[in-house]
This record gives sequence, C-alpha cells and structure tokens, in this order.
Amino acid sequence: MIQRSSCLRSLLQSLRSGSFSDLKVGGQRRYPSMAGASLQEQLKPSSSSEHEYANVDWDDLGFGITPADYMYSMKCSKGENFREGLVIPFGNIELSPSAGVLNYGQGIYEGTKAYRKEDGGIILFRPDQNAIRMKIGAERMCMPCPSEDQFITAVKQITYANKHWVPPPGKGSLYIRPLLIGSGPVLGLAPAPEYRFLIYASPVGNYFKEGTAPLNLYVEREFSRAVPGGCGGVKTIGNYAPVLKAQMMARKQGFSDVLYLDAVNKKNLEEVSSSNIFVVKDKIISTPVTVGTILEGVTRKSVVEIACDYGYQVEERAIPVDDLVEADEVFCTGTAVGLAPVGSITCQGKRFEFRISGESVCNNLYTILHGIKTGRIEDKKGWIIEII
Repeated sequence: MIQRSSCLRSLLQSLRSGSFSDLKVGGQRRYPSMAGASLQEQLKPSSSSEHEYANVDWDDLGFGITPADYMYSMKCSKGENFREGLVIPFGNIELSPSAGVLNYGQGIYEGTKAYRKEDGGIILFRPDQNAIRMKIGAERMCMPCPSEDQFITAVKQITYANKHWVPPPGKGSLYIRPLLIGSGPVLGLAPAPEYRFLIYASPVGNYFKEGTAPLNLYVEREFSRAVPGGCGGVKTIGNYAPVLKAQMMARKQGFSDVLYLDAVNKKNLEEVSSSNIFVVKDKIISTPVTVGTILEGVTRKSVVEIACDYGYQVEERAIPVDDLVEADEVFCTGTAVGLAPVGSITCQGKRFEFRISGESVCNNLYTILHGIKTGRIEDKKGWIIEII
C-alpha cells in the first residue's frame, strides 16, 4: 500500500485548519476552488519543500491507478452552466442507480499529463486542446460542459494540489483524468437532469507492459471499433468497453494490442484500441484522416505539427492495410502511450515487420515532442503551462 508522505499529511492538516475549514457539504469537508495564487498559498505547507515527493517506488510505476490525494468536483443542472468547483480529498462518489451515465452511457473523459522538469518545476502540455475536445464531445452527447477557462483552471488546480505525486524527471508523469458524466437520475431515454465534472490524478509510467520495446499489433477483422455516424470521433466512455474482448484475445496470443480497420469495407487502417497510428514510407508520414470514426488525438495533432516543422511531408488520408507491405516504419501516438514504435503487425496470418533504429522517424519525433513536454526543449508554440 502506498503511504502518504509526511508533507502531504501536513498539507491536509493545513487545509483543515485554514480559513475555510468549517465548510462542509453532506458531512464531508470540502475546499473551495480559487484562482491560482490564492490556491497555491492555501495548499502550500509551511514546513516542506515544493519538490518533496510522495512515498512511491518511482522505478516500478507501470500504468495502474495510484490515486493522488486530491480530486476536483463541479456540478450543474440541465440547462444551466457550470460554476465554482471544489478541490476535495480523493474518494468515492455517490450516484443514483438511475444516473444517466450508468443507464445510458452519457459520459466522456479526457486525459492529459503533468511533467517534472530537471529544476523541479511542473508543467502541463496543451490542456486547452483537451478542453476543446471535451466541448465537442459534450455537444455530441447532449451534455453541458465546463468552459475552456474552467477546464484549464481546474486542471491547473488539481495538478498543484497533487504536486508531490508528479514523478521525478525521467521516472514518469502525473496522468490527469477529467470526467464529465450524467449524474442525475433518469429512467426514460433522455439527457440526465444533472451533470458532474470530475478530475482525479495518478502517477504513471509506461502504458504498455513492453515498456519502450516495439509493439506487436494484431489486425482485427471481426470486431469494429467505430462506425460511420457513431461516436468514434469523440472521447465518449462507450467507445472503450467494446474493444476489450478483441484486445484480450490478442494479448492471449502474445500481441501488444489491436489495430482496427474501417467498419464498412474492412480495408483501411483506423485506430489501435486507444491510440492513433502513423505509417512511414521514405520521407512521407501518413496517418488516417479523421472523418468521424477516428479520435483526433492531441498527441497526433502535435506530432503532425512537429513533423511539418522539421521538413517531413505529412499526409492525412485513407491508408489501405495493403500499404503495410511497403512501409518502412509504423508508430502509435496518444496521451497514455506517447510515441510507441511498432515492430510488427500481423494480418490474416501474415506478419509485417518494420524498421526500428535510433535514427527512425518515430524516435526523432519522440525526442522532440518529449523534450518539449518535459521542458528540456524550448517551447516556441505556447503549448506548455507552468504550474510551479
């Protein structure tokens, strides 16, 4: 069991003895969300360093849930706008059995990360893009959504509140999971009458058990991830449970993950279970065009921009599975996976292997993107937000 650090214990004591310690809702002590400077002042323990770490084995993180101390909560009713949120201790939430999210899957989520710089500072990478994508998803799912400013402010606050859970440089990142759910009760098929915006966080290492080793993907031809006119292009919770069966079957056969084809013709590459895919031939980098069935990943978008800046030709197009025969490289991108090289893809019993080297396109792009994310390369695009 992970033990809380002495610093975090003193932080909690400081919060409880603060100017707003008497505020309680439903018997649980809660802490009002405030603008950056005042929040930092309230959360800053007087007897500890900004850079003190939680008691975690940073060399053995993996990608599992190790909940940080604080979460964020904000509610609104149907037809209203979200207002002030709360930074509260991490814990279970109470929902009606008839909540819209439980009965009709009315929910979306996002994922972003905080990184520790070499000097101990903490930075966020492009949370504005997550805010924009959540708004698009909320419109598709008939849900009210926090504004872009509310979203970014909440992410900044929960990152600062959990700053001791951001791993040391090179040891991982703090994964931040914003959720938007229909929390109000509903029986007939209709939008929920109440909504809740939540954010929790967990320190993480590599997404795949292979670590940084090349992935071995399996092309799925029976099951489809998304269909035209559906919700494949937004980050709704309903997109992910359906991929579990194919993913489990593939992993039992020794594959890392599943690569899906288009649902209509079973001909063109679409996505891996939770990441976008890129195919490299000579100096041309191709990725499937997002036409409603493919999620527009923040990492995907960033890789496209960086590749263009460094002289690569980037094409967003339909990519027939047969193009894998001639491909030099294949790699996956996503907030959770980062940039992950693909060593092989197996399709109908045929195994295609790809070039893996220190000078690969994937490795070059990873070096640049990860350098920006961690503060080792100057951010000239305004992608980084400094927390401390």
